[in-house]
Amino acid sequence: MQHPAWARVRSRVHDAVLAIAIAGIALAGSLGEETPKQHVTASELRFLQSHQPHFAYSLVVLAGLAVFWRRQWPVAVLAVTVALTAAYAAAGFVPGAVLLAVYVALYSVARIEPRTTAIAGGTVTAVTLFIATGAGGPFGWLGGTNTVMVVCVIAAVAIGLAVAARQQVFVTMQERAERAEREREEEARRRVDAERLRIARELHDVVAHTMSMINIQAGVAAHVLGERPEQAAQALTAIKEASREGLRELRAVLNVLRKVEESEDTAPAPRLDQLAALLDATNQAGIRTSLSFEGIRPPSLPEGLELAAYRIIQESLTNVLRHAGPGACATVRVSFQSGRLVIDVEDDGKPALVTAGSVAGAGVGAGAGIPGMRERASAFGGSVAAGPRDGGGWRVTAVLEVPGGEQIRQSGR
Repeated sequence: MQHPAWARVRSRVHDAVLAIAIAGIALAGSLGEETPKQHVTASELRFLQSHQPHFAYSLVVLAGLAVFWRRQWPVAVLAVTVALTAAYAAAGFVPGAVLLAVYVALYSVARIEPRTTAIAGGTVTAVTLFIATGAGGPFGWLGGTNTVMVVCVIAAVAIGLAVAARQQVFVTMQERAERAEREREEEARRRVDAERLRIARELHDVVAHTMSMINIQAGVAAHVLGERPEQAAQALTAIKEASREGLRELRAVLNVLRKVEESEDTAPAPRLDQLAALLDATNQAGIRTSLSFEGIRPPSLPEGLELAAYRIIQESLTNVLRHAGPGACATVRVSFQSGRLVIDVEDDGKPALVTAGSVAGAGVGAGAGIPGMRERASAFGGSVAAGPRDGGGWRVTAVLEVPGGEQIRQSGR
């Protein structure tokens, strides 16, 4: 990319070269226009011989050199060139080549200034030069360069306006492209943030559930190790199963972040069909848990919906492990109700069978479980309600809208 200072210098050099070239062409043309030709009338020859243009050469040269400032002050340059050319014509000389400076100045006004300014400048230019040439020139009002001059003025304005319009279209397209690029970058950032949030929720659900179960089972094993070693062995086995399942799910989540292909297959996302295994692990942790399905299940559910439902149930059971502990009872009901998936998870809130010291840390920290469940439900137009249950315990109710459920509800009416 060229440095702005060098770009300005280059532009000024171009303007200087153009101004000198126009001044030279106008001067050479004016000299030729005032030289007697072979085929002229006697009156024209007497006029040319009586009007020596030496004093007017300075007007021609100044008009050409004024073009150098056409970018900074286009209207002022147009006024100067028109005034010098009109003075040249009013003195009785034919404005031919000197009009080149006027046309360039008029083009610059049309390209840089607003359309109304360009049209007004062209009108004033044509009228001024027409009057000056007709009144002072040797060829009358409709002779010489008057007719051609008007056409050239119109052409200079039209070309300048066309170039300005093209530049405006280019600028508009460039702005749109830059805006589209910014929107793409913002959309990419939004997607990255959404993916990070999704992964954070997955990690929270997997780690919280697994660690809670391990914590509970480790507490049970430590509590009964001396008196009932067979129950301690069962607890250790449950810890092994829970950690293995947690590692499998954790590996599946982390695979999303990897950018290299691995030989091992990525584990599929958990679905409602895997709830039985989840409840087995919960039962092994000492929470007697039952599962029931109600209603007619649609033939197919979106994978994301089933994952959200699974994680909500998993987080709810994790909270039961944390706050109720072994010995509590929990029920999980999954209902399909005319385009909605309703989840109810309840526990009776019975105290743990082991002492608090044996499972220390199981219920520490507010965590992000319920907000995470609400985020998952809201992604499918649903909601989550959680609170104490009448008679003790806790209840979580989640409602998720099944995509296409509106048609299902209407067809069921």
